[in-house]
Amino acid sequence: MPTHRKLAPASPWTEVTATKKDWQGADPRLLTSMFTQTLLIRTFEEYVLDLAGQGLVHGPAHSSIGQEGGAVGSVLPLTGADFVGGSHRGHHQFLAKALGYVAPDGIDLRRPVDAGVRTVLQRSLAEICGLARGFCQGRGGSMHLQWREAGAMGTNAIVGGGVPQAAGFAWSARQAGTDAVSVTYFGDGAVNIGSVLETMNLAAAWKLPVCFFIENNKYAVSTHVDEATAEPRLSARGLGFNIPSWRVDGMDPLAVHLAMSEAVDHMRAGHGPTIVEAEVYRFFHQNGPFPGSAFGYRTKDEEKEWRARDPLALVSRQLVENGVLSADEIEECTARAKAVMAAIGDELLEPDPDGKPGTRRIRPAEWPDPSFRDVGVRGDLSEFDGVRLADTRTDSDTGPDAFQGRLEQRKFIDVVAEVMSRRMAEDDSVVVMGEDVHRLKGGTNGATKGLAEAHPDRVLGTPISENAFAGLAGGIALDGRYKPVVEFMYADFMWVAADQIFNQIGKARHMFGGDGQGAGVPLVLRSKVAMGTGYGSQHSMDPAGILATAPGWRIVAPSTPFDYVGLMNSALTCKDPVVVLEHTDLYNSVGPGPVDDLDYCLPVGKAAVRRTGSRITIVTYLAMTNYVLEAVEQLGLDAEVIDLRWLDRASLDWDTLGASIRKTNNVLIAEQGPVGTSYGGWLSDEIQRRWFDWLDQPVERVQAGESSPSISKVLERAAIARTEEVVAALQRVTGN
Repeated sequence: MPTHRKLAPASPWTEVTATKKDWQGADPRLLTSMFTQTLLIRTFEEYVLDLAGQGLVHGPAHSSIGQEGGAVGSVLPLTGADFVGGSHRGHHQFLAKALGYVAPDGIDLRRPVDAGVRTVLQRSLAEICGLARGFCQGRGGSMHLQWREAGAMGTNAIVGGGVPQAAGFAWSARQAGTDAVSVTYFGDGAVNIGSVLETMNLAAAWKLPVCFFIENNKYAVSTHVDEATAEPRLSARGLGFNIPSWRVDGMDPLAVHLAMSEAVDHMRAGHGPTIVEAEVYRFFHQNGPFPGSAFGYRTKDEEKEWRARDPLALVSRQLVENGVLSADEIEECTARAKAVMAAIGDELLEPDPDGKPGTRRIRPAEWPDPSFRDVGVRGDLSEFDGVRLADTRTDSDTGPDAFQGRLEQRKFIDVVAEVMSRRMAEDDSVVVMGEDVHRLKGGTNGATKGLAEAHPDRVLGTPISENAFAGLAGGIALDGRYKPVVEFMYADFMWVAADQIFNQIGKARHMFGGDGQGAGVPLVLRSKVAMGTGYGSQHSMDPAGILATAPGWRIVAPSTPFDYVGLMNSALTCKDPVVVLEHTDLYNSVGPGPVDDLDYCLPVGKAAVRRTGSRITIVTYLAMTNYVLEAVEQLGLDAEVIDLRWLDRASLDWDTLGASIRKTNNVLIAEQGPVGTSYGGWLSDEIQRRWFDWLDQPVERVQAGESSPSISKVLERAAIARTEEVVAALQRVTGN
């Protein structure tokens, strides 16, 4: 018979309940703050729902009415230096953090409302209505509220999407030597999301001061938590990651405050992450001014039972019972809160001259100017002012921008490691992370050689969890004190982290307003293109065509050791997120590279003319550049070869392309990847629209077939393009 030994979790799991003595012994100022914040948030949310019912909120209005106790109770133990981030239902957390920031000593509604408090309410309402004076200038609306100055780092419309970023805020706070903590709020629906669980694991492994605050409101839209998981006590998730966890009645703000205070003390002491699960209840449907029973997934009896536990009513009753405020003062404060919201509404709204009597509209002057549409998709590159730029040119090596240092034949992979070593030695803000980057003498290819030994606190070997560590890096970038350099072992892994790459990092700058102070997202993503290595369909993609469709990202594609150094320096200087593509065909190649100068930048948006000619313009990038040059030499063709270097729409060198096309009147775009995700697809369309009158024939393209590369050496070669395919295309186009 086998022996059985009962196992116990390594971390505590605690339920916290506030007693009558806790209420009686609580600081009256704390109770007053709880009441005031809960009341202001409730009144604010009721006003939002009223506007939504009038059709004055464009898009969703995810109210948090009923859930205020969890937000207020958890935010009160925080300081202005701490971080919070929330989900699409995040008005209450955002307001609690913002109100605490402008009024750290509390708010007393028995007196006129302070200007700072009023401004928070006004700008929050304006943002939810999509107006210019909102915190994100109308771009965020109900689901994307951010005020970095207050530590409110952004609410998020992707379920669980903001959780990894919270770990990044926590890492930055700890690395900077502060005791600040990060709190990420999400609901029961997000608890089963991969990025949430990945981040719990990563935060626990690295002992990051981040609190995973679970608002268990029982319903993910209309699906009950009991339908979604076999363990509806959601704080139990912490046991699997060795994270101390608390469970508390979220309808009781004092109980939440007590539990959260313990969790914050744990994190500030350097003991790592925590989980707090607050059982709460949203009084209304997922979106809008109707209860869930109106949609059939909740009963009126259930709603009545939970409404009897209203956190605002509980706090009001306790204040009266403990002699902190009188019933008349409660009514006075309530009336003042409603009057403030009504006055704010009057500033943003006016009678609708074309509507029925009593209807209102947004004041036209409050809307953003339509010309603001694309402002802030990326920065203006002012960070390059004063930066030393250098380049090598085929037509001149003595111009003002020509590189003055010593060049020798260098191995590509060696300069990859050398330039990062140089930047980390010169800039304490650079941090490198990825799978195995701290082992194997420089990762799987030697790209991080020597870095871990020289900078052990800034070279972070991660678990296999691209969503978590990419998002963590996004949080570090949003914080702004450090510059994360993320390595994805293969470009295909971008799909694993697609939410963080495309929905989060790429959109953050624009989504949260785009042009304010500290609006940048300075992050570098190094990613390997491994076509031809025999690693098959899931390790061989060229992501350039996909990335080029994603607003916000800049894309660089170095093809020489010299270019790699300058482009990596430019990527690290840039305050936009930048993907640096590295092709495995180039790692062991040799070409001109710097010997003693690793500090120059290549100009953003400057292509390299690798060969001049007049008969045809060949546009290419990465390893395909060398295959194109081989093909041209084989044919003895008078071709101009342009190595793009910068691939994103905003950074592409349209001037060099245009000058060459007007000279040759003929274009071939050469790439290795398959036709379905082709970079050349959109580029050929753009070229034909811009220079149609200069073209003697349609733009020709070289790319692979439809399939991804296979493991078989023969099938893999058939699935990618190299010299032979370029030769065939040039013969077809030129008749050579």
